[in-house]
Amino acid sequence: MALGSVNAPVVLVEYADFRCPFCGVFARETKPALMHYVEAGTLRIEFRDMPIFGEESAQAALAGRAAADQGRFWPFYDAVYAAAPARGHASLTRAKLVDLARTAGVPDLARFESDLDGQTGMAGVQADEDEAGQLGVPSTPAFFVNTETVLGAQPTAVFTEKIDRLARS
Repeated sequence: MALGSVNAPVVLVEYADFRCPFCGVFARETKPALMHYVEAGTLRIEFRDMPIFGEESAQAALAGRAAADQGRFWPFYDAVYAAAPARGHASLTRAKLVDLARTAGVPDLARFESDLDGQTGMAGVQADEDEAGQLGVPSTPAFFVNTETVLGAQPTAVFTEKIDRLARS
């Protein structure tokens, strides 16, 4: 669940919940503005699950991993946040998650649904949550740009300043 070169000098780690409205702001506004850094080999973006808004959030995290298992994590990520309301928490029922997987081009929807019922993905979600707890991540969205913390939906300029400065050092 990463974009960009493993050798990129700057790594942005995002802790997010697919139902978080401020995570949606980052996904719709900031991430697209950062993609030129990814394409240039300067930035790698890594996603971590931090489902904090209940059972639908946990199911959405599993759905993201199910999409990732079929090579469609980022299209799924984009589809979820594109469909999210501007305010409040998205309703991500099982039917909605399957529909979003279809939109994202997940090739085997039967396998996707089966993965939603399995426990394999939950171990990865739990590992991300444990890591967030160890790092003291208080809420979503939260980001680490190399070792520098950015909390909340910050303007794109906050990220570009850090990326530009860290890429030079």
